[in-house]
Amino acid sequence: MTVAFFPGKARRAGVALGAVSAGLLVLSACGSKPTPLATVTVGSDSVNAEAACYNGGKAIKESQIKTCLEKKPEKTIKVAPDDRIRFGVEPEIAENGWTLFIGGQQAEQEPYKKTYRSIPASAFLSSQTGESSDSARISIVETSGKKLTGVWHFELEKES
Repeated sequence: MTVAFFPGKARRAGVALGAVSAGLLVLSACGSKPTPLATVTVGSDSVNAEAACYNGGKAIKESQIKTCLEKKPEKTIKVAPDDRIRFGVEPEIAENGWTLFIGGQQAEQEPYKKTYRSIPASAFLSSQTGESSDSARISIVETSGKKLTGVWHFELEKES
């Protein structure tokens, strides 16, 4: 009877391959895939976030919408009033359409259907009375008809 012995390198490679395979199996068993990303870019600085609320592209329950819109943003980006803010979403968000909310309030009536848009920072850093603000909570909200299907939050912070 002959026993095959593998040299050290081959054995380590086999163990590494087995570990990677087991890791992939565990990840696929979870069944939860990451939410689509939304990105905010100012100059050369960018932040992206997964959804604060997302139901796999299906409508978020009416009872959860207010809570979703009031969640505190985890991502902050600094802006100057004369900067342009670029908002970007993944194609699957753009297919349904998305709108911007400022401070939890809808800022636009019609959903936007492209993956990218650019808006002056001054639009977010001034109130309706014309007073300047030091920060603004912006939400990108994916819609499907009249239903909300995803919410991403960002904080814009005025540079001092």
